[in-house]
Amino acid sequence: MTAEQMSIGEMLAATVPMARTLNLQFLETTPERAVVSLPDQPDYHNHVGGPHAGAMFTLGESASGAIVLAAFGDQLSRAVPLAVSAEISYKKLAMGPVTATATLGRPAAEVVADLDEGRRPEFPVTIEIRREDGAVTGEMTVTWTLRPNG
Repeated sequence: MTAEQMSIGEMLAATVPMARTLNLQFLETTPERAVVSLPDQPDYHNHVGGPHAGAMFTLGESASGAIVLAAFGDQLSRAVPLAVSAEISYKKLAMGPVTATATLGRPAAEVVADLDEGRRPEFPVTIEIRREDGAVTGEMTVTWTLRPNG
């Protein structure tokens, strides 16, 4: 299978070992939204039996990366997407499988316009992490940039 034939989720699982290690499931990847789930796996539990904070961070960061690739994949020939910073808040105890939903915090067209004008754009991606019952267990923001090549 060529890179052009792979979904964003398949590409991330193939190229990002941590996503593969945690068995992340890429449920939806569009320029408007990315949804990624972390199955309940005892090997990645914390001391109270839920997903470890590091696993939840990786889940959220992976969802943010998926939406960035979906929104800006057509820019990869001229810029590299890089995470600049991240902040996470753990709101409620997470138990069982959890799902992260990422959304762009700035219109993609604005980000590309900055790139077109020779600037290195930065933009936030917000992520909500939820349990199966819908309760928000974590909120995260990852600030990304598109670093021009060369």
